[in-house]
Amino acid sequence: MGAVITRLRKRGKNKSEAKSKKKGKRVISKKGGVTPQSSKGRPKGSTGRRRSNGTQTNQTKQRKPLTEVFTNTNDERPGESTPKNDKEEEVEPVGTRPNDSQRRKKTSTRGRKSNGTQRSQKGHLIEKRPLNDIFTKTEDTTDAGQISDNNVQQRGTKLRASQRSKKGSIRRRKSSRKLKKHLFPSPAVFSEIDAHVIKTGEELRRKRIFSVKAITQAITVGAVTDLQKLRAIWIWLCHNIEYDVSGYLGFTEKITSPERVIETGRGVCCGYSSLCQQMCSEVGVECREVTGHSKGASYRPGVDSQATESNHAWNAVNLRGHWYLLDSCWGAGNADLAKRLFTKCYKEFYFLTDPEKFISSHYPDNPEWQLLRQPVTLEEFQKMVQKTSMFFQLELTLHHPRHFLIVTENGEATISMTFPEPLEFSYKICQRSGSQSKVLNTSAAFLTVTETHMKLRLRPPTRGTFDVTVYAKTANTSGDYPEVCNFLMDCPSPSSLENFLENPSQSWGLGQNAKSLGLKPCQYEAEILLDSGSFEMVLQTTRPLMMLCQLSHKNLDKSQAKRCIATQSEPDQLSCHVLCPYIGYYHLAVFVKDCESDSTTYTPAGNFLLHCRAGALISINKLFPPDLSNDCGPGNSTLKVGLINFSHTRALINTQNGQCNITFLNQNGLNLSAVLSREESQQPKYPISRYVLLSCDEQEVTVSVALPEAGVYRLSLFGGSANQTTNLSHICDFVLRNHWEGGWPPFPLSYSIWNEGCVLYEPRTGLLEPASKVRFCVKVRRAKEVIVIGQNHTKLTRNQESQMWEGDVLTGTVPHLKLAASFPGKANGMLDILLCFDVSKTPNGMR
Repeated sequence: MGAVITRLRKRGKNKSEAKSKKKGKRVISKKGGVTPQSSKGRPKGSTGRRRSNGTQTNQTKQRKPLTEVFTNTNDERPGESTPKNDKEEEVEPVGTRPNDSQRRKKTSTRGRKSNGTQRSQKGHLIEKRPLNDIFTKTEDTTDAGQISDNNVQQRGTKLRASQRSKKGSIRRRKSSRKLKKHLFPSPAVFSEIDAHVIKTGEELRRKRIFSVKAITQAITVGAVTDLQKLRAIWIWLCHNIEYDVSGYLGFTEKITSPERVIETGRGVCCGYSSLCQQMCSEVGVECREVTGHSKGASYRPGVDSQATESNHAWNAVNLRGHWYLLDSCWGAGNADLAKRLFTKCYKEFYFLTDPEKFISSHYPDNPEWQLLRQPVTLEEFQKMVQKTSMFFQLELTLHHPRHFLIVTENGEATISMTFPEPLEFSYKICQRSGSQSKVLNTSAAFLTVTETHMKLRLRPPTRGTFDVTVYAKTANTSGDYPEVCNFLMDCPSPSSLENFLENPSQSWGLGQNAKSLGLKPCQYEAEILLDSGSFEMVLQTTRPLMMLCQLSHKNLDKSQAKRCIATQSEPDQLSCHVLCPYIGYYHLAVFVKDCESDSTTYTPAGNFLLHCRAGALISINKLFPPDLSNDCGPGNSTLKVGLINFSHTRALINTQNGQCNITFLNQNGLNLSAVLSREESQQPKYPISRYVLLSCDEQEVTVSVALPEAGVYRLSLFGGSANQTTNLSHICDFVLRNHWEGGWPPFPLSYSIWNEGCVLYEPRTGLLEPASKVRFCVKVRRAKEVIVIGQNHTKLTRNQESQMWEGDVLTGTVPHLKLAASFPGKANGMLDILLCFDVSKTPNGMR
């Protein structure tokens, strides 16, 4: 008898299904929670004729309207699994119950069209669509390389017979996957709504209005579409609710109910999500509360990787038939659990975030709420690198490593990223020690950044476990560096290589601000390998700049380090000469400023790591002279005062047998002076200033140098106005290197008036033999008379053709010979001393 009844029931059921199939209208919902895939795999003929009382023709069981099914979330959430029924049941569509005439009108024909809308019980205008349109299958059309392996396998697409053309070709069903950019181009389109909500929220708070319904109605005034209504709710939540840090930490009771959240203005994550869901319900926006795992304020890589209980809640909303994700809790600001502090910091990123980005920090209990074509497992999620909203806003792409855990090889590890626009980076490395952590200095890493690439080489000093946090911001902007991602580094054994050098700016190589400072891209890598102890760096410029460099090495003190640097600034390039007396790492810091700037402040432009390996090192006794200025050699400083056409264009000059003549033009008729100096050591018999002689012939200037012994010397040029004889300004320095073991006698002692247009042709030495005849040949501009004063006064004769003063002079027995001249405008017989020559002594002491 039981078998007969069962067969009759099945037969009745089949008749009902066949009858409903002819009518063609069907709206199906599975029993239990709603998910984005709830319409998947639905048989076409599973519906029967509807009745206005909400019951089915073949069943006596009362069914709830869809409005009740979709809004009942007290005990059924998308994140919770629900048992599947073997058979699907009919329910009434969203809206009011149709009367008999309306029902006959709906079911009279299969192909009749409607306007697609009707009024809900609350009066909202609701679009009526079959469930397979409402819960469309979400597909991820974006590269999912950030999730697994950059090669996402596409699922097979279902084909329908109606999609086959007459030629037999197959057309694939278009993806229904929608991204955030498909909804609106930028947040600017909501500027009016955002401003209205913020202003209205402040007024409601002052009036102490805490009703969900009243607040929702007030903030959504003027909002027409579901997207606009949702935007208003989102902005209100982010600007009016603060995270309940105290409740989360257990110091006070957690605030979760929507009413209490509004009243107190505080709430934990579920307080945000439940209030968001209730406010959306008030305006007819379909919203779900999603629970799952997150990588938030309390997350530490590796520590929470074994967590099994969900710890966060957020929302999913249905807009235009597609599901989107949002987290108003994270959009409101940042929570610092250590300081028990919440900081308001609006984050647009978490409003309708694309799923492939959302999965980086949010893992729902129900994988279908990932909204990804190929959902990831919890294990994969736990291995993922934690990426903050700023990571995606800066459009970073992580190339290495693929997971949060980094294990060093030979004591080293690497992190690398790319990006489309210039960025600046920073980092922090902390060594774990129980519950404590120790921040390492910058010598544990080597950061290099180009216009599109970033590479961080990690070399921890000891074995252990380390937290590595990477920060980034747009180049040439002020403010702090926001966190973009973090890692856990395990170092089984430290590297045997030398530690990197400390770098306060952290980044090595030419800085991201180099272009704005006037520097062109350079050919040098951040780490420069040197096989000898001498190196010259040349940086091309787009405008005249001045350069300042600093060098450091573990074995160099500050005074020695300054003597290892010589810089030259020219209109189109900057040069830095570096000497390396030791092997190992050197830190070369480069600073620049505009040549025309009156400021004394130089801006950091780059940091370079010089790695000097075994080679020809420079002796510590052959460094550059002390007190060398930043203006070495001809360049911007000489052009500024009108000194041009230098015979020696480089700052470093290697003399030939201890002698050299530097010539140039003095366009502005400056009063010039040349000063020679060297490191304080054993001084020669005569003052070092006697081994340089400056001669001026009209605009042509010659600086003659004859060095007394081998060594490194500094030659400095000073200048002032034509009438200025004292307190001349420094112009530039030259570095003279003399490897000749011989020595030269000094030049005659010159007086200030000598530099006003005089040239000595003979004798070229300042040390004369006693009791001998000496030929004098000299050019003295504007002189009326030139005399050599010695044992006798010898007048020199002017050569009318060459305009030189010439004559033979006997040195006699006097210790000195003085060259003097009289000039127009002075009293007759008044002489100015130009040069003073020394007369040597004979072996017996006689002259």
